[in-house]
Amino acid sequence: MTIMPNSIEGRDAAYQMHPMVNHRKFEKTGGLVIESGDGIYVFDNNGKRYIEGLAGLWSVAVGFGEKRLVEAARAQMEKLPYYHSFAYKSHAPSIELAELLIKIAPVPMSKVHFTSSGSEANDLAAKMVWYRSNALGRKDKKKIIGRIKGYHGVTIAAGSITGLPRNHESFDLPLDRMVHTSCPSYVHFARDGESEADFTARMLTDLEDLILREGPETIAAFWGEPVMGAGGVLVPPDGYWQGVQAILKKHDILLVIDEVICGFGRTGKMFACETYCIEPDVLVLSKQISSSYMPLSAILMNDRFYQPIADESDRIGVFGHGFTASGHPVATAVGLENIRIIQERDLVGNAARLEEKFLGRLAELARHPLAHSARGVGLLGALEIKPWRDAGPGNAAIAVAAALEEEGVIARAVGEAICFCPPLIITAEQLDAMFGALGRALDAVAAARG
Repeated sequence: MTIMPNSIEGRDAAYQMHPMVNHRKFEKTGGLVIESGDGIYVFDNNGKRYIEGLAGLWSVAVGFGEKRLVEAARAQMEKLPYYHSFAYKSHAPSIELAELLIKIAPVPMSKVHFTSSGSEANDLAAKMVWYRSNALGRKDKKKIIGRIKGYHGVTIAAGSITGLPRNHESFDLPLDRMVHTSCPSYVHFARDGESEADFTARMLTDLEDLILREGPETIAAFWGEPVMGAGGVLVPPDGYWQGVQAILKKHDILLVIDEVICGFGRTGKMFACETYCIEPDVLVLSKQISSSYMPLSAILMNDRFYQPIADESDRIGVFGHGFTASGHPVATAVGLENIRIIQERDLVGNAARLEEKFLGRLAELARHPLAHSARGVGLLGALEIKPWRDAGPGNAAIAVAAALEEEGVIARAVGEAICFCPPLIITAEQLDAMFGALGRALDAVAAARG
């Protein structure tokens, strides 16, 4: 791509530092400028239409251009555009959203604390884990277990719990109180001839061995996504979550579940905890909580987690944490309306009803000569591409994703996989259009390769 210096693409490359790019490459090539959106579609500044196959960043549940969310933001901006939640102050939108989240939570929860992103929420949850250990007099119980290929954000603590090298390299991460256990992806890490049941047993043995090696008295919490999204849509093997929970209970270790991607209908249930029978102490939510129309995230905590923290704040006089935008009235008003839309339009049910078709189309495409396998749950899935021996890791998937964009579908290449997470409003016909484009993209790349 050649960019003109005075074009919007050129000005973007000249003035804005983007996340998750090679900056030297971006300075030369620029990027795709999206100008508008409508339903499952976005439009670039040249008028080309794309199916947004990743819902932005795994997040726009109700689609683009939803008038009810625009009106919710406008009305709240007129009434109370900003107020904080510091020092015994509050406002109605944050109170109403907190109450709703407690009511719809997959397991009994006690309190909600709002932040503005999944990274912030996971970072604060880690701080609260440490605060709680101090409150209980367990000064050494501070370590946190993450998983290889797990993703929980990019702030210092959340980025340390994350198990992806690209989020650690040259940042001096992870922190030394974060440890990582094996990645439970059968398709990637099963040994030759190993059954799924044997693989699950080995993953659980790896976890308990890590706990015993580090010392259970030093480990405060285990962090996990029900389905590992940014690691490449990695679906847990049968029996994994039941086994993990039994081990954590045995060693008195908290369970923090990150549903930043999986929450609000993505797996065909309101929460993936329901899909996999998970009972967390802490539940981290973001993205589809507001369909990313406004920056918003939430930490839900049970009474076991909350009460020692409340006691410690009473002992020392304050819970010494807060963000300017925590529980922002416009963000929480939009989040409240967004969840109402998800409920009223049965978008959770839509994901459940379309799951068979969604996964079936992926399975069909897995028979393509360039493909290796397919996986997913609900409306969250991935097509694994066979790596090219004559190119670096991930280049095959990158080539397919680029060809797919030419066909008018935006998806995401993660490792060797093409990942899909379309808006929950998508129809069966639109799924056919999305996967038809993927088939053409695979054919185009195969033809170019000869």
